[in-house]
Amino acid sequence: MKTIDSIPITKISRASKLVSTGAKVGVNYLKYYGDKMVNSKEDAKERLNQNNAEDIYDSLKTLKGSALKVAQMLSMEKSILPQAYVEKFSLSQFSVPPLSPPLVIKTFKKYFGKHPEDIFDTFNATSVNAASIGQVHIAEKNGKTFAVKIQYPGVAESIASDLALVKPIAIKMFNIKGKDSDKYFKEVENKLTEETNYILEIAQSKEIAEACRHIPNLKFPNYYEEFSSERIITMDYMKGEHLSEFVAHNTDQAKSNKLGQALWDFYMYQIHKLRKVHADPHPGNFLISEVSNLIALDFGCMKIIPEDFYIPYFELADKSCIENPKRFTEKLYELEILKKEDSEEEIKFFSAMFHELLSLFTKPFHVEEFDFSNPEFFNQISDMGQRYSKSTELRNMNGNRGSKHFIYINRTFFGLYNLMFDLKAENVQINNFKNL
Repeated sequence: MKTIDSIPITKISRASKLVSTGAKVGVNYLKYYGDKMVNSKEDAKERLNQNNAEDIYDSLKTLKGSALKVAQMLSMEKSILPQAYVEKFSLSQFSVPPLSPPLVIKTFKKYFGKHPEDIFDTFNATSVNAASIGQVHIAEKNGKTFAVKIQYPGVAESIASDLALVKPIAIKMFNIKGKDSDKYFKEVENKLTEETNYILEIAQSKEIAEACRHIPNLKFPNYYEEFSSERIITMDYMKGEHLSEFVAHNTDQAKSNKLGQALWDFYMYQIHKLRKVHADPHPGNFLISEVSNLIALDFGCMKIIPEDFYIPYFELADKSCIENPKRFTEKLYELEILKKEDSEEEIKFFSAMFHELLSLFTKPFHVEEFDFSNPEFFNQISDMGQRYSKSTELRNMNGNRGSKHFIYINRTFFGLYNLMFDLKAENVQINNFKNL
C-alpha cells in the first residue's frame, strides 16, 4: 500500500484540501446531469455516488484525524448512507494509507524524545495496521512482541477546526436545526479529544480489561505505561484476524454463536453493570484468535452513561412502556425527544416515528433468545431508515431530537447490531450477562 510522507496539519492546509474535494464533487454532479440524459437515472445516480464516495474518502484518508473519524462513524450508518459511501468509508476502520517509515521515526522521536530502537530491541517502521487517528507497528524487547500505536501528527490539535469543516455536511445529512444543535457537536468534539489522549486510553483499557476479563471467550492485551506516552501506546501484540476478515470465510456456526455471545455479553455487562461502554464497535476494533476467542482493542472512545439517562432510556425500551401511550409519551419528554415548545404536528409526527422505531429496534430485548443471523430484522431496520431519510415531512421539521447522550449510545447499539449480524450469531442469550 502506498505510504504518506506528510499530513496537512494547519487549519488552512486542511481546509484547502476539503475545498478542492468540493470542487471535484461539483464536477461529478455536472457529469451526472449529462449521464442521466443518456442512461437510466438509477445507473447515473449509482455512478455519482461511487465517484463522490471515492473523491471524498481520498481526501479524508490524506487528512486523517477527526475528518477521517467522522467517515468511520458514518460507515456504520448503513440505513442512511448509499451503499457506495458505506463501502468506501468502511475502509477507514482499519485500512488507510500509513505514514512512511521516515515520518514514523520522526513522529516517534517527537512524541517520545528517543529513537524507537533506543527503547526496543527491534522496531518495524512499516505499519501493520493504519486507521483514522493512529497506526500500529510491531516491536520486540527481551524476546517479547509488542504492538506500538503511534498517533498521526497534528491530529489532536486539529479536532475543533476539522469538525467546523465537516459540520455543514453533518447538518444537512442529519437534518439538524435549531439553536441547541451545538450540544451534539460539542459531545463529538469532547469524545474525539479524549480519543487523542493515549494516557487516558491506557487507563480506560486497563479498567475495562480488569472488569470484563471474567467474561467467557473474551481476551484483552496488556498495556505498558513505561513504553507509552500521551501520543504512543504500547501493548501486547495479539495474533488474530479482523472480525470482518473472519466472517468473510467462516462457515462454522458454532464459532459464530460462541463469538456472538461473547460480544453481546461484553456490551451488556458494560452498559448495565459498569455504566460505561466501549462506544466504537466496528470490525477494526475486534480480532478473532486462532481458538476463536474475541479480542477487544482500542478503548479510546468510552461513553459514561449517566443514571438520569440510563433509567429512562431502558424504561423506554421496555415492551410494557412501548405499549402504554401515556408512559411512552412521558419518557419521550424525559429524554428530550419531545420538547415543550413542539407544535401539535411535531408531537404527533415524532411520537409515531419513535414508536415505530423503538417497536422494531428493541425487539432483541423483548425475548430471552434472539437470532441475529435473520436478515428480516436488519432489512426492516434498513428499510425504515431509508424511508425516514427520504421523508419530506421529516426534513421540514427540527431533526435534532433527544439528549446528547443518544449520539454515542445509539452509535454503540447500531455498531453492535451490525457486528452481530456480520457474525450471523444465532440463539444469543440476551440476559446472560446477569449471571456473569
